[in-house]
Amino acid sequence: MEEAGLLADRLSSTDPAIGLQSVSALRRLLDQVERVQVDAARDAGWLWQDIARALGVTKQAVHAKHAARRRAEAKERP
Repeated sequence: MEEAGLLADRLSSTDPAIGLQSVSALRRLLDQVERVQVDAARDAGWLWQDIARALGVTKQAVHAKHAARRRAEAKERP
């Protein structure tokens, strides 16, 4: 949790270089968390539509973002 506190501090920095680097780090973290949660949902039998609804995006968007990766990792059938 210490890293989260550091990131929160850096996000509120008045130095644009620090703030923007922190935004980039936060995006990477969110992408990692999304991948883990999408995998958990699919492994639990959720449909792409269910995941899309939970994320507030279209089925096509979530499928385009994650299906090929899951196939490459042998987590999804073609």
